[in-house]
Amino acid sequence: MLTVAPPDAIEMRANATFEALMWALSRPGDIRELPEAGLAAIAETLVDLECTVFSDDPALRAQIAATGALQADDISEADHVFLSSLEGAEARLVALRCGSALYPDDGATLVAQVRHGVGQRVRLSGPGVDGFLELSLGVSSGFWAMRAMLCAYPEGFDMLLVDGRSAIGIPRSTLVEVL
Repeated sequence: MLTVAPPDAIEMRANATFEALMWALSRPGDIRELPEAGLAAIAETLVDLECTVFSDDPALRAQIAATGALQADDISEADHVFLSSLEGAEARLVALRCGSALYPDDGATLVAQVRHGVGQRVRLSGPGVDGFLELSLGVSSGFWAMRAMLCAYPEGFDMLLVDGRSAIGIPRSTLVEVL
C-alpha cells in the first residue's frame, strides 16, 4: 500500500497562497488574506522552471533564481513581473506582455505592492463582480489609463495587488473605471 506523507509547512503555505490568489482573481476587488506578507510566498507559489520572471527587488530575484525560473532583464520578456511599487512605473509597464487574440494566455501576470484603502478610487465590473465594486487603491490614474490601453480583452495582463498579507486580484477581463 502506498502511503503519502502529510504536507510540510512549506507546502501548506504554498497551497494556502495559491488558494488565496485563485479566489482573488475569481472575485476581482475582494481582499484575500495571504498566509505570509510580501511577494516572496507569491513568487514561490507561481513561479516554476517554465516561467520567465522579472523583479525589481534584488532579494526577491535571488529567491526566484532558486526556483530555476529564467530571470528576465526586461519586463517585455517576463511571464510574471514582480514590482515593489507601481509609483511612476507606467512608462516601463507599457512593455508588459499582453498576449494576442489567438494566445491570450501569453499575457503576463503583474504582482505589485500597492496600498489598499487609500488613493485613487476605482469602480470594477465584469466577470466575477456582482454588478460593480468600488474601492481605493494606491495606484495613479495614469496607470489605469495605461492598463485600459493595453487590456482589450481577451488580450491584456492579470494583476495581483498586495498590501502586507492582503491581496486583490484584477484579471484582464475586469473593466476598471477611474472615479
